Amino acid sequence: MISHRENNTQRIAALDEQAEALRLRPGMGIAEARAMHPDIDVVEADPEADRRLLEGLADWCDRYTPLVALDGTDGLFLDITGCAHLFGGEKALLADLLARFFHQGFDVRAGVASTAGAAWAAARFSSGHIVAPGGERSFLHRLPLSALRIEAVTRASLESVGLRTVGAIIDGPRAPLVRRFGATLIERLDQALGRLEEAISPRLPVAPLSVERHLADPLSLIEEVERLVGLLAATLKLDLERREEGARTIELLLFRVDGMVSRITVGASRPIREPALIGRLLHERLKALGETIDAGCGFDLVRLSALSTARFEARQGDLAGEVEDDGEELAIFADRVSARLGEAAVLDPVPAESHLPERAGAVAPHARGQTPKAAAVARSGKASSVNRTSQLERPIRLFRSPEPIDVPLNEVPDGPPPHFRWRRALHRVARAEGPERIAPEWWREGAEAPTRDYYRVEDADGRRYWLYRQGLYGAQATPRWFLHGVFA
Repeated sequence: MISHRENNTQRIAALDEQAEALRLRPGMGIAEARAMHPDIDVVEADPEADRRLLEGLADWCDRYTPLVALDGTDGLFLDITGCAHLFGGEKALLADLLARFFHQGFDVRAGVASTAGAAWAAARFSSGHIVAPGGERSFLHRLPLSALRIEAVTRASLESVGLRTVGAIIDGPRAPLVRRFGATLIERLDQALGRLEEAISPRLPVAPLSVERHLADPLSLIEEVERLVGLLAATLKLDLERREEGARTIELLLFRVDGMVSRITVGASRPIREPALIGRLLHERLKALGETIDAGCGFDLVRLSALSTARFEARQGDLAGEVEDDGEELAIFADRVSARLGEAAVLDPVPAESHLPERAGAVAPHARGQTPKAAAVARSGKASSVNRTSQLERPIRLFRSPEPIDVPLNEVPDGPPPHFRWRRALHRVARAEGPERIAPEWWREGAEAPTRDYYRVEDADGRRYWLYRQGLYGAQATPRWFLHGVFA
């Protein structure tokens, strides 16, 4: 028996068959139940664990259809339109689902109908029943009002006036029912009867292309899985070629016999469809996961999906058979490193919306790069010199955070410093250009945020620096100087 707190009182949330035989019921207080049966075993409810279990069952049901949606806290909706024939029909699919759940230790109920409302009622009031198309009215006619998925308050109000079955609502006048009990009652009735469409939103996006293999003898070795991936990738390549596309995100699903599902996802920085390349990426990812993938009793279903695709641009070689190098080898290397070490292992510099130079550049995983020829950069502690104002000269190395420097009081307040001290070394300025004024975003820093006057300076030894003055002379606070980058 499972309990939960309701209005500062511990009450029964769920019962097993033995507890129901003792005449206990959901909603009864735990104190009252213990007074009747002192030896009952009570477990505190864990909604988060229940949610994770339900999501795990939804992942497993993906073997029947990719359109799986959560139904409250205790149910699932499966849209099996166009999928039932793969399992020998609706009856065979339903029998297979119930049998597999039973062997996994779950007591489930399921039903099939042309509408979500009728299927919901069949699962809860007539498990194993298949409602024929057009037979929703006769099936629902004899069921209680709770089969319509209406609120308990509305159901109690209907029962108080003698309306206790769905048939009483179907045969009753609609206008008085809406006026007295609300439009939701008729809406639920029309959804169950198929008069009103009811959309089911899958919890996961549906892959545009998928290939799978059902196995009579489950696979238990990762090497066997990788060999099968090569065969599936060859089939997937044919589908991609027909669409003139390549895969950008590839997902491998491994369905275990006992109901566990492993999802392995890899990304590609450019569209790919060669089976060998897909196999290498998944090999690196499987090696990285290592022992975290437990085959258990084996995988009886393996599916390879292209979660996202893009147009595949074919390249033609010259008369000698040579193809111009456009960074493909670098992209393949970066993809393999990302598959083994994670997306953050290889990063690309990308522009960002900000006036301040240190904010105008960011890094993103290489697999998400916007252009195929983007150069990969190793992860480091330095900021990338990326700026939308490319027509302006910028240092080749931009510090992630500007470093303070010591500058004497200028003879010309708005001019460059005659010399400055940085990292305990004195630098005498021989040449300078500027200033270039850059103001921070007022909506982020506030209206009183200090502006910056940037200078490009060259010292007596020929080294060039990018430094700036924060604030203006004559203001209440003394301006501060910072060095922000160095030129080649």
